[in-house]
Amino acid sequence: MTSKGFWEVKSLAEMTQEEWESLCDGCGKCCVIKLEDVDDGSIHYTDIGCRLLDGQTCQCTNYPQRKKEVPDCVILSPSSLNDLPWMPSTCAYRLLHEGKKLPPWHPLISGRKESIHEAGISVRGQIFPEEDIAEDDYPAHIKVWD
Repeated sequence: MTSKGFWEVKSLAEMTQEEWESLCDGCGKCCVIKLEDVDDGSIHYTDIGCRLLDGQTCQCTNYPQRKKEVPDCVILSPSSLNDLPWMPSTCAYRLLHEGKKLPPWHPLISGRKESIHEAGISVRGQIFPEEDIAEDDYPAHIKVWD
């Protein structure tokens, strides 16, 4: 008999803080600079990482203080997911919010944090630090991640 994971039996709102945090697969896609098209409102990802994103670990270098250091950093919550259509299509928060299952490479399924990187889903080694790119050059860094 196999037991179900907490993500299969609890709603996002019912999860503990620890469970909620463990949903993050560590891809880093939500922490790349995104550009909004002024004409149609579409969102375009870039290969430019937030100044707090470590491009090798795909982790925030100051997670507890991220909102203080980067005021436009979005703090995810179950109630904010409807307002975040730019979340990556592979994101566990988005997938569960949409009633979908976690993919096999997700660390909660694979049991290994490296599986996200091995599957080529993360931004590891593929981004430029924000401080190295002039804002006028951002459009030249648009990238399709999914």
